[in-house]
Amino acid sequence: MKISILTIFPEMFRDFVKEPVIARALGRKIAELEIVDIRSFAGGSFRHIDDDSYGGGAGMVMRCGPVLDALDAVRKPGSYTAVMTPAGRRYTQKTAHEFAALGHLILICGHYEGLDERILNHADGVYTIGDYVLTGGELPAKVVCDSVIRLLPGVLRSEATAEESFEQGMLEYPQYTKPAVFRGESVPEVLLTGNHERIREWRQKEALRITMERRPDLLNK
Repeated sequence: MKISILTIFPEMFRDFVKEPVIARALGRKIAELEIVDIRSFAGGSFRHIDDDSYGGGAGMVMRCGPVLDALDAVRKPGSYTAVMTPAGRRYTQKTAHEFAALGHLILICGHYEGLDERILNHADGVYTIGDYVLTGGELPAKVVCDSVIRLLPGVLRSEATAEESFEQGMLEYPQYTKPAVFRGESVPEVLLTGNHERIREWRQKEALRITMERRPDLLNK
C-alpha cells in the first residue's frame, strides 16, 4: 500500500523511515511512504500557509489553498483521505485494520490553531489518537503509519499480532521471560508447566482481569 503524508514539517519523518519495522516494509516494497511538503504549494516568497482566524481568537489557522492543492497533487481514484486533528473521532485498532486494507491512504497533518474547516469537507475521515492536544498532526500521523504498516502481510509474522491488545476486544495478557525468578519475583508457575491448555486458560483469565482493572470501558462495549 501507499501512504502519503501532507505536512509542513517533512523533516520530522526523516528518521521515522529508518525505524526497523517501517524500513523493512519499505525495503520489501510492501509499503510506500510519500512525504509531501505543504509549503511547496503556497505562493509568494514567504510561502504563507496560515492566517488569522475569522471572528478573532488566539493562534493561526492553516489556509485552504496550499493544503487542498497538495491534496489534489497526490489524490487518485480510490484514495482515502484522513485528517489528523484533536477534533476527530478516536483512532482505534479497528481503524488500523480498515486502513491496512486500503491501496492508498493520505494523511493530512494539522498544525497551529487548526485547519480551515473547509479542508475537512474534502476528506473522507477526521481522526484523533486520543483525548488530548498535540502541537501538530505529525506525531499522530506517525502513530497511524506504524499501526497500519505492521499489519500488512509480510511485515510481521501473523501470530505476532493475533493476540495483541484490542485484537480480541480486551487488553493483552501479561508476558514474562528469563530469569524465572528476579529480585524475589517469580514467573507464574503455570507458564513453566508446558501445559498449553492450562496456559491458554490462564492467559485468557489474566487478559480479562487486566482489562477490568485498566480499561473496563472495553468490556462495556
